[in-house]
Formats: sequence, structure tokens, C-alpha cells
Amino acid sequence: MTIAVCPGSFDPVTSGHIDVIERCAHLFEQVHVVVAVNAAKRPMFTETQRVEMIREVLAEDGFPDIVVTSTEGLITDYCAKVGAQVIVKGLRQNGDYEAELGMALVNKQIGDVETMFLPANPLKEHISSSIVKDVARHGGDVTGLVPGYVAPLLIEALRSEKR
Repeated sequence: MTIAVCPGSFDPVTSGHIDVIERCAHLFEQVHVVVAVNAAKRPMFTETQRVEMIREVLAEDGFPDIVVTSTEGLITDYCAKVGAQVIVKGLRQNGDYEAELGMALVNKQIGDVETMFLPANPLKEHISSSIVKDVARHGGDVTGLVPGYVAPLLIEALRSEKR
């Protein structure tokens, strides 16, 4: 069985993330979406909230069998634990390749795990979690940028941030 891992911070999960994850589900027998916990970052949503958001959106979209979890360690350690042969990363046209290539080479060296780059859907390649949060912070409409389930959670998180 070919197992793929789609790691990311997913803070919050965007329509672009979901597109890449669902496309992976058509390419691999099993897909693990892994919320990578980075102690150096201060996410808007907790690890548990991010995992639950992704699970909910994927179930709504008809992909309930994708494994969604989190890890604090190296993604290569997670891959070894579940027997994953490949890490899948979505690439946008904003310099993602340069950043992701270095990580891919390190992951191959330390964990013997290949990385597959999946080009972003051209209709969604402009979407990032940072842009989504910025638009929402300034009162902009995030419809289409995040799944419908995520939008009200994002608005509520921003309200709490202002308090």
C-alpha cells in the first residue's frame, strides 16, 4: 500500500490545502494529513482545533477515510511510524519551490522519504493561510478562500484576538 503524508501548519486550513489533499486521495491508497506543530510559531488555532477543522471539511467533502492527525516531531519520524513512502507538498508560484526543495532534500537524507510536489490549482494558487488571516482581520470576505466550515471559526478567533 502506498501511503502519502501531507504535512503543514494549516492555520487555518484553506481551500488550496483541501484541493491538494483531495487530489492526493485520488493518487495514493492512503493519505495522512499531518498538522505539524512548530514551537517557534504562535498559531491562531490550537493543534486540536486544526485537526478537527480538517477532519470536518474532509468528511463534508466525502473524504472521511483520510487520516488526520498531528505531530510535534520530525515529519520523517512520522512517515517511518506509519510506513509512508512519500511526502506531498502543494506548490504555488510564489517561491514555494525554493523553500520546499531544501526540506525535501533533508527529508530524503535523514528519513529516506521522497517528496512529491503537486502544483497548486491555478484558481487557488494565490491562497495562503497568512493572506486569509490578513483579509479576515481587515473585515474582508474570505468566502472561497477557506472552506465554509472554517470561515465562522476564523471570524470568531479574530474576535477573541481583539479582546
